Amino acid sequence: MTQLRWLVTGCSSGLGKAFVRTILARGDKVVATARGDISRLSSLKEAGAETVSLDVTAPLSEIKVVAASILESGPIDVLVNNAGYIEAGMSEEVSYDQYMAQFETNFFGVIRTTQAILPHFREKKSGFVVFIGSSGGIAGEPGAGPYCATKFALKGWYDCFKKETAHLGIKSMLFELGFFRTKIDDPNNYKFRSESIDEYKEINKLVKQFLQSMDGNQPGDPQKGVEVMIDFVREEGVAKGRVLPERLPLGSDCLSTLRKRAVEDLNTCNEWEDVIRGTDYK
Repeated sequence: MTQLRWLVTGCSSGLGKAFVRTILARGDKVVATARGDISRLSSLKEAGAETVSLDVTAPLSEIKVVAASILESGPIDVLVNNAGYIEAGMSEEVSYDQYMAQFETNFFGVIRTTQAILPHFREKKSGFVVFIGSSGGIAGEPGAGPYCATKFALKGWYDCFKKETAHLGIKSMLFELGFFRTKIDDPNNYKFRSESIDEYKEINKLVKQFLQSMDGNQPGDPQKGVEVMIDFVREEGVAKGRVLPERLPLGSDCLSTLRKRAVEDLNTCNEWEDVIRGTDYK
């Protein structure tokens, strides 16, 4: 396969940083981005990556300017929409502004960045867009309302996007990740909103304890996950010669979540079919 040039968002730590180092190790080029001061990307630049400041929450017009600057030095073959974080808290206690902040990064940021690169992909009639979903987009969990809402929204948007762009030579893939051992669950990275509604105090306590227990103990290996995702884009390794699914869960915990939801949905279809069909015109 020919050498590819990747654009990856959210590379200051975690999965994004693993993506960049692995892309370089596989012999491809990569533009690593992060919001604000790109000195945080200095180690990736030393490793051979191009580094650019890109804030996915900026207006589309500003992101287009950054994209145009990146494209001046060569075409982009793969966009990885990786930037994201977690807003946690009870659904009633999280404010509208906090919900919007979560959507601005995890959902609208993905849309804006993708829209900025799509004209380039359409012009060259090729390109691959990677979307980073979550088990939180398969089933909700207490205290994860804002985050799960963005991942459910992303899944719905992706299903439409894939059908709309396939005839243009553009490929895309949604990877739904379980808990991977990155810093996303570090208390300094997620934002937990807890108010003083008595009825939620106990469940708030349990959610905090769960997040603390998961930090550093997540079952997913970021390096292994990134290797699989790159295999899918390059159609090699575990993806070579196989018909690729429209979405792929990664991590044993995400597989369990998906399987449980699939069984529940199938049971609903089977047990309630008469009622479901009974609402049609006769």
